[in-house]
Amino acid sequence: MIAAAPLIGLTLTLILTPYIAARMKKAGIVGRDIHKVNQPEVAEMGGLAVLLSLPVALAPFVSGEIARILMVFLLFGVVGIVDDLTNLRQLHKVVLSLIVSVPVAFFNIAPEINVFGYTINLGILYPLFAVLFVTGSANLVNLLAGFNGLEMGTSAIILGVLAVITDGEARLVALAGLGVILGFLWWNRYPARVFPGDTGTLSVGALVGLVAIAGKVEAYAALLLLPHFLDFTIKATRVRFGVRRHGRTMVLPDGTLQAPPYPSFLGMIMRRVKVTEPKLVAVVWLIELTLGLLVWVLHQSL
Repeated sequence: MIAAAPLIGLTLTLILTPYIAARMKKAGIVGRDIHKVNQPEVAEMGGLAVLLSLPVALAPFVSGEIARILMVFLLFGVVGIVDDLTNLRQLHKVVLSLIVSVPVAFFNIAPEINVFGYTINLGILYPLFAVLFVTGSANLVNLLAGFNGLEMGTSAIILGVLAVITDGEARLVALAGLGVILGFLWWNRYPARVFPGDTGTLSVGALVGLVAIAGKVEAYAALLLLPHFLDFTIKATRVRFGVRRHGRTMVLPDGTLQAPPYPSFLGMIMRRVKVTEPKLVAVVWLIELTLGLLVWVLHQSL
């Protein structure tokens, strides 16, 4: 029965994503695919397909805990919609993320954290930790983005690994999320026919955090988010997120990428390896898969 949820999610996003992409294009909600030589227009806010599909995929299995997870997931989707339509400042995005994460503080979850075999009891501080963890997860996934299939591909890998190391309802939600994302990724992979927008990246990032909290695998999820955290740290300390005023990644005539003139995790890869957009995404996916293998080995051995 547990296989039904990811199959439903996969089918729904495969069908809904091109429909929503067509509606977005008709409404003029599009963005330039700036990492292509000809910079084609691509439909934005495709993450709406993810927002619609996950609750339907989980509907036959809804419990109190799953309903609470879905509520926060959808609230992050609303923040993403507002961001896509109004281009929120980063600070405003984080504040709104904190607000919609507040319900997580009232989840009935044990206050202990398993940090690779060592148990830390946060006691009354755990609700605050949970709110910050989900907020951080959502915004980290939202930041490491901008290339076809990058954010959705890494999120699919993370949720797949979390599904392996959790059980019960956390595993069910992770598998359903994996199915939904894979269906969307079919249309978002290179060359992308739709972008998830912040509607998709914020909600999927929040889902990663929610599964980690529900499955009590917070430390393992944090390890899986290491590339995202490195990117955040570099941008926060070196350019304070003011990347737009420094310039952007350039596409050379042969299709390879020239690193942007500001420090970033992806820029580090571009400076060390000559990559095209799909190769860059594949490198990041490989890094994520390696971290996933490490997490699995750690989880099995502890």
